[in-house]
Amino acid sequence: MADSEKAKKQVPLRISASLWNDLSQWAEDEFRSINGQIEYLLTECVKQHKKNGGTVPKDL
Repeated sequence: MADSEKAKKQVPLRISASLWNDLSQWAEDEFRSINGQIEYLLTECVKQHKKNGGTVPKDL
């Protein structure tokens, strides 16, 4: 893996306090940091997007 593929980008993210609390609890339940949980969720969504060839289903 090239160094550029290992590098992580920093992205400022503004989310509501209630979403933060939900993510925090979910991350704790799965033994991840909040950052790790957000990265995991985004990775899974991108995989689904590529698999389905379109948008994420609305029933999520």
